[in-house]
Amino acid sequence: MELKYENSQVLSKIANTYHGENSPYFSVKQVYDADPFHPTKNPNGIIQMAVAENKLTYELIAEWIKKNPGASVCSPEGADDFKNIAAFQDFHGLPEFRDAVAKIMKKVRGGKVNYDPDRIVMAGGVRGAMEMVMFCLADPGDAFLVPSPWYPGFDRFLKWRTGVQLFPVVCESSNNFQITREALEEAYDNARKANIRVKGLVITNPSNPLGNTVDRDTLRTLVTFINDKQIHFLCDEVYAATVFRSPDFVSVSEIIEEVECNRNLIHLLYGLAKDLGLSGFRVGIVYSYNDTVMNLCRKMSMVCLVSSQTQYFIARMLSDEKFIDEFLSESAARLGRRHNTFIKGLEKAGIKCLESNGAVYCWMDLRQLLQEPTFEAETSLWKTIINVYKLNVLPGSTFHCKEPGWFRISFASMDDETLRVALERIQIFASEILNGHNFISNTCNGK
Repeated sequence: MELKYENSQVLSKIANTYHGENSPYFSVKQVYDADPFHPTKNPNGIIQMAVAENKLTYELIAEWIKKNPGASVCSPEGADDFKNIAAFQDFHGLPEFRDAVAKIMKKVRGGKVNYDPDRIVMAGGVRGAMEMVMFCLADPGDAFLVPSPWYPGFDRFLKWRTGVQLFPVVCESSNNFQITREALEEAYDNARKANIRVKGLVITNPSNPLGNTVDRDTLRTLVTFINDKQIHFLCDEVYAATVFRSPDFVSVSEIIEEVECNRNLIHLLYGLAKDLGLSGFRVGIVYSYNDTVMNLCRKMSMVCLVSSQTQYFIARMLSDEKFIDEFLSESAARLGRRHNTFIKGLEKAGIKCLESNGAVYCWMDLRQLLQEPTFEAETSLWKTIINVYKLNVLPGSTFHCKEPGWFRISFASMDDETLRVALERIQIFASEILNGHNFISNTCNGK
């Protein structure tokens, strides 16, 4: 599919190629911005439940900043270091930044694996980090296997500029969307039959959009599979510290200590957007066990570095181990409480979700609310939820789910009062639709 621009004749092939802009994933923010909910100024506005943000701990970091004003070179207390940080920095990153990131990577993985600061390559967010790795590993037309449903952002930043294809590993609700060796083999064989070169496998752990951790046995299966095929394994672990109940998070870094494999095929992605709620700081990390890939990523990172001011602040905060320990514990506790509140609210509406133990959203099952088991009916229901009941959620088709009726809904991106209003609206729409009140909307901004 190609976008049609009036000035397309002066654009490059990349600029004139499909980049996912028409996906609900990218359009829902515009829908929300046109009519945002506010408890007093706009109580009938749209409640944002499509963005995967953790806003439950902002005040903890704000309090730390007040107690540590020298952590910013833009404060009177930190101004003496301004001239050093404002000057040109080595694109490897500040040593204290890489040291601090290596330590928190170990901490959020239960202290079970050590990370070498010299292997840490920074990028402008995990999206930038993953695209860098793609440029290093694949040529245009090559494919990476991705278990479905998958994070729709992959369709832009893994594909658009790299020319790489994403090939689905079909996972089904009958086994809670678990990844099986059989599904992996089938996807691999189908790609090969289509004369597509498979270069690797990409997963998120905890899963986006499922909200659950990938268990140890499944990770062993994945590592064994990629080693047998000699293809790369990219594991996005940006939600590693958002796990709020058992089973505990298991990193692929642990698995390669247990399973014999070619470590040159293993590439870890991490960032601070979810674990610390710092989405706007755009801190992404590549940790590759492949020396060549690591060095190439470091060269490519010159065009998407994390600012030295941000590195300085992050290094100071992460080095306060007492604060970080307390923060991660409290964050998990708050996520757990919010998740329980949200699930109970959905149960009152007769709605179930896939069982989950991490991340900041739920995989909500609305199949019983569809007029018919089709993606057209899913789209109609989605438009109704936004236009009539003013709840911004994402339909499963956006995540390449093969079964209509699933939706991702975020629960940590709002305060308690807004959540209460959201749950009331969910209970109303579930009741009205189940009782035959049809409010199917045929229009939706951005769609």
